[in-house]
Amino acid sequence: MQMKQVHYQTQDYFVNHKAVGLIVLQTDEVMEDELRQWLPSTTRLYHSRIPSGDLVTEETLNAMHARLPEVTRLLPKLNYNALVYGCTSGATFIGEQRVADAIHTVIPDVPVTTPITAVKARLRDLDAKKIGLLTPYEPHVSQAIQDHLEGEGFEIASACAFFENRDKMVCQISEASIRDAVMELAATDCDAVFGSCTNLRIAGILDELNQTAGKPVLTSNSALAWHIDQLVNQS
Repeated sequence: MQMKQVHYQTQDYFVNHKAVGLIVLQTDEVMEDELRQWLPSTTRLYHSRIPSGDLVTEETLNAMHARLPEVTRLLPKLNYNALVYGCTSGATFIGEQRVADAIHTVIPDVPVTTPITAVKARLRDLDAKKIGLLTPYEPHVSQAIQDHLEGEGFEIASACAFFENRDKMVCQISEASIRDAVMELAATDCDAVFGSCTNLRIAGILDELNQTAGKPVLTSNSALAWHIDQLVNQS
């Protein structure tokens, strides 16, 4: 049978929507889902995965820097309102400006954020200066997060970590374990509690924690969602 050609029309399915390009770690199982829960339905996320080591170490984190341009090129060719490199510790070790510069070699003139960028912006928005810090990382990586925040003018009033450097295990840390750690930090003299790492699964209990802790509790992903929303509404 001869195939008949039929004509078609096009339509803009996402008129008045915002486009966000998101670079996700190969090992991350949490960030995409949590961001979609918190961002407005009018914000469209377009993902590219970046190769990352199974272990979260300074070496594997720094190695991602050279790959940022190539994975940025894999994003659809759109007019983006914001671009995101989704790794808290990676952005800390590589440096926020170096991350932005690498991404801008492919897509220039678009705001770039990272989890550590977003967390600092959110903490300042909340006027939170003394922080309770929770990380899943090994001590060396956790210390780098602490040093960075202190270098930016925040005081780490208390800190604890799960000492886990396997990303596949980080996303399996139980809500009960996270809840206990957050509440222990919240009981100290701090203005807010920050749970670092985009692969730490907290969305299911974050509202509860904010109610019971008596002070703001934020995560890499919740801060990112807030900062993305700020950036796209400024564009």
